[in-house]
Amino acid sequence: MQLIVSAGLILAIVLWGILAPGHLGTVFDGALAMIIRNFGWFYLWVVLGLVVLALGLAFSRYGRLKLGAEDEEPEFSLGSWFAMLFAAGMGIGLVFWGVAEPVSHYGTPPPGIAPGTPEAANAAMRYSFFHWGLHPWAVYSIVALAIAFFQFRRGGSALVSTAVQALPWRPLRHIGPVVNVLAVLATAFGVAASLGMGALQINSGLSAVIGVPVSQSAQLIIIAVTTVLFITSAVSGVDRGIKILSNFNLILAALLALAVFVLGPTVAIIDTFTATLGNYMSEFVRMSLRMTPFRDSSWVGTWTVFYWAWWVSWSPFVGLFIARVSRGRTVREFILGTVAAPTIAAFLWFSVFGGTALNLEIMQHVPISEAVKADVSTALFRMFEQLPLGTLMSGIATVLVVVFFVTSGDSAVLVLGMMSTGGKENPGARVKVAWGLLVAGVASSLLMAGGLKSVQTATIVFALPFTVVILLMALALWRGLREDLAREE
Repeated sequence: MQLIVSAGLILAIVLWGILAPGHLGTVFDGALAMIIRNFGWFYLWVVLGLVVLALGLAFSRYGRLKLGAEDEEPEFSLGSWFAMLFAAGMGIGLVFWGVAEPVSHYGTPPPGIAPGTPEAANAAMRYSFFHWGLHPWAVYSIVALAIAFFQFRRGGSALVSTAVQALPWRPLRHIGPVVNVLAVLATAFGVAASLGMGALQINSGLSAVIGVPVSQSAQLIIIAVTTVLFITSAVSGVDRGIKILSNFNLILAALLALAVFVLGPTVAIIDTFTATLGNYMSEFVRMSLRMTPFRDSSWVGTWTVFYWAWWVSWSPFVGLFIARVSRGRTVREFILGTVAAPTIAAFLWFSVFGGTALNLEIMQHVPISEAVKADVSTALFRMFEQLPLGTLMSGIATVLVVVFFVTSGDSAVLVLGMMSTGGKENPGARVKVAWGLLVAGVASSLLMAGGLKSVQTATIVFALPFTVVILLMALALWRGLREDLAREE
């Protein structure tokens, strides 16, 4: 029943986007304006609270509890585990925004900072760290930990609703189907946002390397081809397709970052990392709760609120996937592996790519910001044009985006199949194929309805109700950890 309801709702929106793209865009734009105006503060408080909870649990006495039996060993090696959670969590977004976001902030900085100044460059890097650091990974980590805890320690189903229904309030015991449908909707549209961005950047990469024209038709063809690839990977299972592709992509991403580090302004990159890390730490709380009640500015809503909604919408998908591959790890190991390690990786990535782009823009007057204004998906390739072996790196980056597209898609298909079949760890091939086609349809219809803007808008709209679900999951997790530790002691 949950499969029919959730798939039916998604299919209806896909058809809406295909038959009346203008109307869909208008409705979502109105919903977006209302949410940012009335609920931006809510996203900021919830996500900051999840950061505090994650770090608190990691360094508390609850950290020694194991997700499974006391003598149980992890299913995957540390390297493969990290590669899979990183590829599923935000790999495609890092490649897309690694250059584009810092350069965008440099030209249009947060309120109160003059554009095109050294202060704007510092703020650009600081907010890139902020948007891709501890906050998103804390959202993923708490959702995943709640699912893993109740699945592996309490014998529950691999469903988001299992944690919510563990709370001792009678009304919550009957809302499981609603929670699972919300999780499916949030997952489908969150993944569609990333797949839409991936299609835009693959198109730009193919244009830079072999001259493929940038057009909506080309992007729809890219989605169709990569959908076949990620459905094939998903059908092959976690131990084969998903694991192998994730390991390959992590190595390829590391080699690309190393090449830019060596061929680019190496010392400037190191200086950028050092200065931005200090700024991030000193401004952490202020950025976490920044709103603009006395300014007529949409900057916070366009960037921070959108990102927090994006991470929330991805959290049921990434959470279920991380839980699926994390059995046998302790709570402390789990949180450090899903929060601290990916945060450091994201900081290094933005320092290398964003730092190089800003150095070219400021010190060598390369107009990368103009490329961002014209088409944000071309930013990475405009930077590569200024470096030795630029064409080769553009080709590697395009392959990287394609494989990240596939790893995000196959992980999403697996999780959507699990959520819609009552928590089966290995849903059938037909279910995976059906979800693969639906997710591709969502990405295609939203691109037709207005490109990246419609994808972003839909993400924020469908993430709002699931934010309440995450709060309930966090409360259930806290109660469950206290009970189990007390029982052990």
